[in-house]
Amino acid sequence: MTQDFFQAFILLILVTDPFGNIPIFVSALANVTPERRWRVVVRECAIAFILLLLFMFFGKHFLHALQLSEVALRIGGGVILFLIALRMVFPQEGGVFGGTESDGEPFIVPLAIPALAGPSSLATVLLFSSDSRSDVMIHVGALVAVALVWLVVLLGAERMQRALGERTMTAVERLMGLILTAMAVEMLLAGIRDYLKTLT
Repeated sequence: MTQDFFQAFILLILVTDPFGNIPIFVSALANVTPERRWRVVVRECAIAFILLLLFMFFGKHFLHALQLSEVALRIGGGVILFLIALRMVFPQEGGVFGGTESDGEPFIVPLAIPALAGPSSLATVLLFSSDSRSDVMIHVGALVAVALVWLVVLLGAERMQRALGERTMTAVERLMGLILTAMAVEMLLAGIRDYLKTLT
């Protein structure tokens, strides 16, 4: 159980990438008054958390409504994770999610979606859908723990960016991208193995 929690926690940290999102949050909140910034961060984290929680609980119903198999989602999620990981390892202009410039106070986009609750994280929590109460508790606990990490990291985003420097932040993001690449390939291979089993 502890291992499952740790694996889910690490995977969610990697796909939501709070450390890699520090420059996005700092840039998006540049035009927000300092006394309101913490409220915006808490609000955006709460929106992302609720959205991921909804996808976790109603993931299977969502799949059935769209007539999608879990195997297809696993393979598709692996492909998306791999593409996100490549952009983390080989940064492009605009960052992992493209341009994030915004006038005034950001609301939902781009901070809650897609910075935290993007396609890769939504696909990941859909894979966490389970009929087992213990599995549900483990995954919800992991998501709560990850949301707390978001708050700690992003509330101190400006101070952390100044303290660590741009090069260190880039190195951390590339390291996380490398780990995420391996996890994406593993997810893709697992999906292919499951698909091959349906052919026999």
